[in-house]
Amino acid sequence: MTRTPSSRPIQAGVVGVGSMGANHARVYRDLPIVDLAGVTDHDDDIARRVANEYDTEAVSFETLLDRCDVVTVAVPTRAHYEVVSDCLEAGVHVLVEKPIAETVDQGRRLAAQARERGLVLQVGHIERFNPAVRTVTDLIDDLEVISLEAERLGPPIDRTDPGNVIFDLMVHDVDIVDSMLDDQLDSVTAMGTDDGQYATATMQYDDVVASLTASRVTQKKVRKLTVTAHDCLVEVDYLQQSVLIHRDSYPEYLTDDGTRRYRHESVVERPRIDNGEPLRHELEAFVEAVRTGTEPVVTAEDGIDALETVQLIDSIIGNGKQKHEVKVR
Repeated sequence: MTRTPSSRPIQAGVVGVGSMGANHARVYRDLPIVDLAGVTDHDDDIARRVANEYDTEAVSFETLLDRCDVVTVAVPTRAHYEVVSDCLEAGVHVLVEKPIAETVDQGRRLAAQARERGLVLQVGHIERFNPAVRTVTDLIDDLEVISLEAERLGPPIDRTDPGNVIFDLMVHDVDIVDSMLDDQLDSVTAMGTDDGQYATATMQYDDVVASLTASRVTQKKVRKLTVTAHDCLVEVDYLQQSVLIHRDSYPEYLTDDGTRRYRHESVVERPRIDNGEPLRHELEAFVEAVRTGTEPVVTAEDGIDALETVQLIDSIIGNGKQKHEVKVR
C-alpha cells in the first residue's frame, strides 16, 4: 500500500549510512515536517553510531520499511536496483543517490515500478539544488546560449577504490547540462587518462556545445560552470554559491601624461542568491513531492538520461574511439 501522508509528520529513514547517508539522516532529523524513524546499514556498528548521533534507532531493513513513508537509499551503486525495488514494493517513496542504478535497463525497470505503484522516485543529483545553479536555471531561458563549460576537479581521495570520475563526478554536470538545455544531444567526444581519474567530454547539441572535465588528480578543489551567451558570460561557482554575469565589454585607449594605455572593462552583475545547504533543499523538495503527490524535481527519467550519457562517455574512453554519434532520444 502506498503511504502518502497529508498532515502528520512524514516518517523518514536512511538505508546505508556512510558519509552521504549520515548527512541525509542529519537533515531529515532537522526538517520540521519529518520524523527520522530509523536508519539501517550492513555494518551494525556504523548504524548504531549514526542512530545515536541523530536521536533515532538502528533497525533492520525490513523494520525500517514497515516504519517509513520515505527513505533515502545511499548504498553502493551495485545494490541500488535490488534495494530500491524492495522499497518500492513495500510502498515506500525513494530518493536514491546517483546514479539511479548500475544499468539503464535497471533504471527503466525502477521507473516503471514507481509509476505502477504511484510512488515518488527521485534521483539524488544534488547540484540541481545548489542555490547558484537554481539562479542560473532561472536566467538561462532568456539567454542565447552558445556553450557551457563545467569543471569538477579535486585531489585524490582517501579511499581504497576511488571509483571512476565519470560516474562519480562528471555525472553531476551531465545532469545539469541536460536540465538547462532543451536541445537534443547529437554527438559526444571523450578522452581520459590516469586510470579513470581524469576525463573530458564534449557534447554537441543542436546549437550548443558543452565541455565537461572531471578530475581526481588536481591539487585544488574546483566546482565551476561557465555559460557563454551572445550578450553575456555567466560564471557559476558551486562551492561559493556565487554567480557573476559579465556584460557590455568596453575596450578603449587612454592617454595619460603622453602615455597611451589600453583598458578593457565590462559591467559585472552579481545576482542575489539565497544561500543554503543543497542537501536540505533536495530533501525538502523530495518530501514536498511526496506530500503533494507531484513529480519530483529530478525524476527517474532524468537519472536514466544522465546514466545513459555517462555510460556512453565511459565506453568511448574505454574503447579508444574518442567520438560517437548519439541517436536522438
